[in-house]
Amino acid sequence: MLNTSYNEIVNVAKIGTYEKVNLNEVVKQAIEEEVEPAKNDNKKVLFLGIDIQNDFMEEGALGVPGAHKDLERITKFIYNNLEKITSIAVSLDTHELNQIFHPSWWVDSEGKHPEPLTIITAEDVENGKWIPVAHKEESVEYVRQIEEIGRQKLCIWPYHCVKGTPGAALESQFSKIAHFHSVARDTEVKKVVKGQDPLSEKYGIIEPEYSQEDQTDYNLLNYIREFDQVVIAGEAESHCVYESVRQIAEHFSNDIQWLQNIYVLKDGMSCIPGFEEINEKAWNSLVENYGIQLVNSTELEL
Repeated sequence: MLNTSYNEIVNVAKIGTYEKVNLNEVVKQAIEEEVEPAKNDNKKVLFLGIDIQNDFMEEGALGVPGAHKDLERITKFIYNNLEKITSIAVSLDTHELNQIFHPSWWVDSEGKHPEPLTIITAEDVENGKWIPVAHKEESVEYVRQIEEIGRQKLCIWPYHCVKGTPGAALESQFSKIAHFHSVARDTEVKKVVKGQDPLSEKYGIIEPEYSQEDQTDYNLLNYIREFDQVVIAGEAESHCVYESVRQIAEHFSNDIQWLQNIYVLKDGMSCIPGFEEINEKAWNSLVENYGIQLVNSTELEL
């Protein structure tokens, strides 16, 4: 039983509102807790939060409908399992304006940039419907390759999670509960920055959609494998959460017994509108092929 109540840490009404976080107060609260340090855990449990950032909240630059309720359930899950979660790791989608998936990278024959959610195909590029402003050869190669290997087609996204902007920061209420856990259990919040390569999307936390060089994050894979149980949630279900889980599952495909200890919180993620049908089929495939567990946060006992 914690001395600090959930409501003293998380203000549900402020989820997604860019509330200023007083981490000094959070630390002060957490120091008062008398819980076992994480290093003493017999069962090592990782909570992996995918892109729980301001720009993916409902009013953000790339807002995901349902994100606020997702986050309420996520923060309650962490609070209720604070003494059982060994470590928290979070990915931070981090971009610049000029990247291959942002409007400024492309123009049409009239010099106009594509609207957000425009899908650019290899045929579009070859026919001159969309022209890269720079890095023409690499851009054409990228679009062609992601289609050939069956990745998600190039989608132009609104400018989001631009480095140094408030939109790229952890959502305030999640930040508070994550850092509260860190201090109370004497363990660091592991922060994983992704998405900085201008020539590739990087939905998953392990590797970009396509690269001529091996950019697989083997250190992160090894870190994740140290845990007996992994709980995953975040935004968006259809893209960054799914791709992260898929990449982890494919890398450890020879270790099905361990993969069955990966739990994805169904009520801790939401889909970008328009991708629902593809999303459902993709998740069903992961469950069937790798034994990934899809559960509600209220049903999972650590």
